[in-house]
Amino acid sequence: MKQKIRKYIKEIIIFVLIVVVASNAISIYRSGDLNKAPLQLSTVTLSDNTQYTIDKSKPILIYFWATWCPVCKVTGPNIQRVSEDFQVLSIATQSGSNQEIKSYLEKHGLNYKVINDHDGSLANHIGINMFPTTIIYDTNQDVIFSDVGYSSTWSLKLKMIWAKF
Repeated sequence: MKQKIRKYIKEIIIFVLIVVVASNAISIYRSGDLNKAPLQLSTVTLSDNTQYTIDKSKPILIYFWATWCPVCKVTGPNIQRVSEDFQVLSIATQSGSNQEIKSYLEKHGLNYKVINDHDGSLANHIGINMFPTTIIYDTNQDVIFSDVGYSSTWSLKLKMIWAKF
């Protein structure tokens, strides 16, 4: 019995490792088309009509997502946890009105900062064509990490810590 349990545990661990490696490889491949130019945003108008000024002395995570994206529903809580400790700005692309975005955030228990990219122009400028896409800029406003697809909380937090140096 112990042998079977060990065998199953070993197979599960190998499977998880393969999935993690494959998903990271796919993310790297997909992020190759992104515009790697330095961050051009300074002060932005959020979907709740407040102004937000990006603190250029801190790294920032920019999260492109959409209300219609199934993977974004799973990634959103991870972004929420990261936003509690780090500077995060999310961009809801082609996701409806400000009220629709507000309702979505409330329904899913999210309260991070959101720009409404109603026509997709911000996403297009950076070359975003898959959602979610996460881009991390360092204190020089240079891209140091980008993920396309699901990103775990611990992975994002480690990248944000790295971005401080």
